[in-house]
Amino acid sequence: MTLACGLGAATPALAQSAVPEAPHTVVAPPTARPSEAQKLRRMDIMLMVTGLRCRTTADDFMEDYGKFTSSHMSELNEANAQLRAELGDAADASGGPLDRMSVVMANEYGGGHPWLSCHQLRSITQGLATVQGRATLVEVAGQLLERQPPILMALAMR
Repeated sequence: MTLACGLGAATPALAQSAVPEAPHTVVAPPTARPSEAQKLRRMDIMLMVTGLRCRTTADDFMEDYGKFTSSHMSELNEANAQLRAELGDAADASGGPLDRMSVVMANEYGGGHPWLSCHQLRSITQGLATVQGRATLVEVAGQLLERQPPILMALAMR
C-alpha cells in the first residue's frame, strides 16, 4: 500500500524559475503496515462514507454510526492525535497532512465498501457500538479494511 500526499503549491515565483521545485511527498514503503491509529481513522471514515451511501436504503445505519462514534470517542480522538503527531500535523495551519490523508481515505469508499453490503455494514456497525476496548476495534478494523473478503477454506473430513 502506498500513501502519497502532495504538499507542493504553485506560486508565480516557482512558475518563473528555471528549475521548478518538486512537490514534497510523503510516501509509505510498500511493505509498511498501517499503524493502529491509521486503522482506526480509516475504519471511522469508511463507516461514515458508506453510511452516507446507505442512508437511502432499508439498511440506513447512520444512527448506528453515531452510537459507534459516541461509544468510542476517546479511542477515535486518541488515534487522530497520534496520527497528527506521526504526520507532523500540529505545526501545519493549512489543514494538514491528516486532513489530506482523510480525504484520500474517504474517496476510496465513495463507491461503497469493496465486499460488504449496506446490510452487512449496518450489522457490523451495530456490533462495533457495543464492543469494549481499543484492541478489539483495531482487530475489527484490520479485517474490515482488507480489499478482499477473507478466504474461507473448507476442510474435507474422511
